[in-house]
Amino acid sequence: MKNKFTGLKAAYVNCTLKKSPTKSHTRDLMDVSAKIMESEGVDVEALRLVDYDVPVGVQPDMTKEGYAKDEWPALYEKILAADILVVGTPIWLGGRSSVASKLIERLYAMSGYQNDKGQYVYYGKAGGCIVTGNEDGVKHCAMGILYALQHLGYSIPPQADAGWIGEVGPGPSYGDTEWNGEKKNPPVGYNSEFTNRNTTFMTYNLLHLAKMLKDSGGYPAYGNSRKDWDDGTRWGLENPEYR
Repeated sequence: MKNKFTGLKAAYVNCTLKKSPTKSHTRDLMDVSAKIMESEGVDVEALRLVDYDVPVGVQPDMTKEGYAKDEWPALYEKILAADILVVGTPIWLGGRSSVASKLIERLYAMSGYQNDKGQYVYYGKAGGCIVTGNEDGVKHCAMGILYALQHLGYSIPPQADAGWIGEVGPGPSYGDTEWNGEKKNPPVGYNSEFTNRNTTFMTYNLLHLAKMLKDSGGYPAYGNSRKDWDDGTRWGLENPEYR
């Protein structure tokens, strides 16, 4: 079974608010998943969105909307080349980070593009998310992120999210080794059975779904091709008459 996933590509996009090389607790947990994928022969690329000049907006290239620079088009090509997208976000005020929202908006900007079957461009790719923080909200963040990904065309496998939160309020974050002078070994969260199990299940569910989609050439275009729809194909749809 080992390395049955060789040939797959995964993009991990960390939506921390911290620029590199500042430590990111979200990256720490994302790395747990990424290392599993690498051990299975998957080509993994990790991106920290805040390191790039990516303005807000829902157009493919925001330089055409008055911004001096937009590095999103090049990042999009990296994401599009991946069979799997994992979005990572910290929790702020109970919700995903502003950077995560920007990522989703910029992904949305490209969602009208089509693949070679005339389907929306993200069809045939698998998506998941990882959430970290010191307050409740893992499921709330995952719910919004996973909904957005599937709406754009990504396929979501079972148990497609994983997360870790410390005690409610100020406290150690995932991967911290010291807090209030106390040395923690192993680092905070690393020995969490719940987090490790969910992160592992999420990772393999993404791998299984991505491989099935890739091996089958993605989704059949029957009934879901925007190109065919625009050309007049309706696959048996009958508009009801208004009475």
